[in-house]
Amino acid sequence: MSFDSDVPFVDPAGAGGVAGWRLEQSYAKLPESLYSTVGPTPVRSPRLMVLNCPLAMTLGLDADALAGEAGVQVLAGNRFPPASVPIAQAYAGHQYGNFVVLGDGRAVLLGEQITPGGERFDVQLKGSGPTPYSRRGDGRAALGPMLREYIISEAMHALGIPTTRSLAVVATGEDVWRQDGALPGAVLTRVAASHIRVGTFEWAASQRDEAALRALVDYTLRRHYPELVGADNPSLALLNAVIERQAALIAQWMLVGFLHGVMNTDNMALSGETIDYGPCAFMDAYDPATVFSSIDRHGRYAYMNQPRIAHWNLARFAETLLPLLHAEESVAVAQATEAINCFTSAYEAHWLAGMRRKLGLFGEEQGDAALVGSLLGWMQEVRADFTNTFAVLSPASAVDVPPFADAAFLSWHADWRARLGRQPQRAAESAQLRSANNPVVIPRNQQVEMALAAAVAGDLGVMERLLDVLARPYDHERVVASEYRQPATDGGAGYQTFCGT
Repeated sequence: MSFDSDVPFVDPAGAGGVAGWRLEQSYAKLPESLYSTVGPTPVRSPRLMVLNCPLAMTLGLDADALAGEAGVQVLAGNRFPPASVPIAQAYAGHQYGNFVVLGDGRAVLLGEQITPGGERFDVQLKGSGPTPYSRRGDGRAALGPMLREYIISEAMHALGIPTTRSLAVVATGEDVWRQDGALPGAVLTRVAASHIRVGTFEWAASQRDEAALRALVDYTLRRHYPELVGADNPSLALLNAVIERQAALIAQWMLVGFLHGVMNTDNMALSGETIDYGPCAFMDAYDPATVFSSIDRHGRYAYMNQPRIAHWNLARFAETLLPLLHAEESVAVAQATEAINCFTSAYEAHWLAGMRRKLGLFGEEQGDAALVGSLLGWMQEVRADFTNTFAVLSPASAVDVPPFADAAFLSWHADWRARLGRQPQRAAESAQLRSANNPVVIPRNQQVEMALAAAVAGDLGVMERLLDVLARPYDHERVVASEYRQPATDGGAGYQTFCGT
C-alpha cells in the first residue's frame, strides 16, 4: 500500500468552503471489517469556542477560514471538507482487565490531512453523533470534557510528550444528558498521527480475521515504522518497535507526574502518542499510589502502576500477533514472550535517563538510581510537590524554605552536589539540561477546573490565559504568576476526575 499523494493543493469553494483541506482516506482501503462508513450528525447552532491557529498552520489549513461560518460548519460536522470519506473505526479493548467490543461510538474520522511537508495526520470529530458502535449511547460529548482534552493535550505537546492534539472545540447549541442532568454539548476536532490502537488489533483477532491482521501490520508499519517495511518477520518487527515507543512514552509520563487515568488497551496508540484524555490529571504532592479517576476504585491505573499496565497491555497486543509470528504456536509464543520481557528494562532505561536529565547528570554512575530513589523517598515522606521540587533544583543552590530546609533533604542535596562535582567542566551544560527537563508550570488541577467552569459559563478568558502559560512550560526566565505554579493547598488529596463520556 502506497501513501504517496498526488492530490494537488487547491482552494476549494465547495463542501465547506475551507481553504487548505487536502484529505485522503487510506484507512478505508483496509478490509471493511475494520470500519463503518458513517457521517457526523448535524448540530443545531455551532459556535467556535477555541481554535488552535498554530496547529492549523502546521496542517496547511487557513485558520481564518476555519474560524469563519463555513469552517465552523465543518468543525461541527454539519458539512464535509473536500475529499472527506467519514468513517468510524472498529476496535475492541480490555477495560479494567475485561475484554469488550467497542469502536468509535461518538467519533468519525473525516480523513487524513496531508500537510505541506508531506506528513499525514488523522482529523477526527469527537462528539459528532451516534455510529454503529455507539452501544445505545447518544454519540455526543459535553463541552467541559472536550475543553479539558484541548487543554491537557496541548499542554502535553508543549512539554514535548508525544500526543494527539486538539484543533478546535465547537459548542453545538444542544444539550447532552448525563448523570448530572443537562450539559452543553460540544464537538472536538482531534488530530493524531493515527488512531490505530492495541484494541484495533484485538478487534481483528476477535473476528479471527487473519487477513485483516496482516493488512493492519502492513499498514501500521508503512504509516509509523517505514524503516521496518520489508523486515523478515514484519509482525515481530512491529511488536518490538511498539514496545520501545511505549516504554519511552510511559517514562515521559512518569517524569512529569502525569496520570492517564484509564489505560485500557483501546487507549494505547501504536504510533506511540498519548491518546484519549478522559480522567487524566497531573500529580501535585508526590505519592506513587495517586489515583484521580472516580471509577478506579482499586488503583489499577494509579501513577506507580502505569509501567506495569503498559506491560500488560503490550502482552495483549502480542497475543493478537501470534498467528502471524510463526506457523508453530510454541515458537510464536516464545518470540512474543521474549519481546514482551524487554519492556521493563527498556522502560527503566528511559526513566533513569530522564531522571539523570532532570538532575543535570551526564554519564552513568552506579549510584545514580539510588540517588534518584532517595530523593523520591523524601518527597513521598514529606508530600513534596513533584513539579516544584525538580524546578527548585534547576539553580542547584541550597534552599532554605520549607519543605527543603529539612535535614534529610539537605543530606540528599549534598550527595547530589557531590555527583555534580564529578562533572565540573559541564556545570553550565548541567544547568541548561535541568532547565530543559524540569517544567516550571503544568496544568494544575485547580487551575484547569477554574478554566473549565468559567468557559462553560461563557468566560473563555480564564482558559486562554491558562493556555498561554502552559504553552511555555520550560521558560524559567519568564515571570509566571504564582497562581499557576502553586499546588492545591491539600496537595491534591481527594481530587477526582471523571470519564468524559
